Amino acid sequence: MDVKLEQRVRTTYEHLHNQAEISWEETKTTNYIKGLLEKSGLKVTTFDDCPGVIGEFGNFEKGLPVVGIRADMDALWQEISGKFQANHSCGHDAHMAMVLGVLWKLALEPELADKVAVKFIFQPAEEKGEGALKMVEKNVVDDVDYLFGVHLRPAQETKMGQATPVIVHGATKKVEANIKGEDAHGARPHLNHNAIEIGAQIVNMIGQIHLDPRVPHSVKMTKFHAGGKSLNIIPGSASFAIDMRAQTNKMIEQLESKVLSIFESIRNLYDVDIEITNTSDIVAARINNQAISIMRQAIADTLGEENVNKALVTPGGDDFHFYTIKKPSLKATMLGLGCDLQPGLHHPDMTFNKDALMNGVNIMYKAVLNTYKL
Repeated sequence: MDVKLEQRVRTTYEHLHNQAEISWEETKTTNYIKGLLEKSGLKVTTFDDCPGVIGEFGNFEKGLPVVGIRADMDALWQEISGKFQANHSCGHDAHMAMVLGVLWKLALEPELADKVAVKFIFQPAEEKGEGALKMVEKNVVDDVDYLFGVHLRPAQETKMGQATPVIVHGATKKVEANIKGEDAHGARPHLNHNAIEIGAQIVNMIGQIHLDPRVPHSVKMTKFHAGGKSLNIIPGSASFAIDMRAQTNKMIEQLESKVLSIFESIRNLYDVDIEITNTSDIVAARINNQAISIMRQAIADTLGEENVNKALVTPGGDDFHFYTIKKPSLKATMLGLGCDLQPGLHHPDMTFNKDALMNGVNIMYKAVLNTYKL
């Protein structure tokens, strides 16, 4: 193992970890990565209206198939030790460091520059489910034939020293809405409908949704705000959010239809308006056997055949899959990397074994070479 490369990857990870930025605000991250790509002599592209940076390594004039390697850039906004802040508890700092490590490993062999065409895609706003669509809008993957991603996996899913060649993510749908009614005096509950009680009714009704149990799915309220400092006011208005998950795109459509029907029932029952203020969604994974085969062999070459795990099916989502929905000819897969991640993704105290960083670098490096049969 190249000790200098490993140290460079770890140092880069630490810098990115300490410079966490939330979705659509990844400006420092963009500038930092841009500088690293330029120092490596790559053709670099940034955008006037959004964060994100693209680097091109190799020969794009020779008609070679183009391999894209994507890293997500954004952190989460969550409470840590009583203070809300940007926090890389989903591993995007590690993903960026590993993808940069692939570049630096390729650059150690100058002869590869004429044999490959690799596009490094550092994408904003994955946590919003919007960044991949923005990159598609920017024509980033128009010339890409193969696309590889990577995501750290919890210890309960994938053990340290092991990896899966494909993460079969499910679909997600998030709905933000307002209950719009009138306030009333605390002594006169007959003069309005309590928005808190309406919210509780919505929670009870979504708990009664029953769809095909053979397809994993869930729906739950994840945010609810009502009332203020005056505790003798019965709030008539509130804001809330609902998170839906399903393993297939068809099931998420059925789940959304049920939730919208509940909203309509609540409107009629309480004579209040439920105004949907925002929606966001992520599509379920589209599988490509050729890309999976390339990644599977890369894991076997790096970690050994015995450490190649089967396909990982997860209810989590990732906007990586918008690339293949928007460009069906794209051959894509996401590497699931074992790293002893504890206690779980999105936990404010998430940590993992940093030795796994080079496992990710070496696997994706081999995936690039295997694509070109080098």
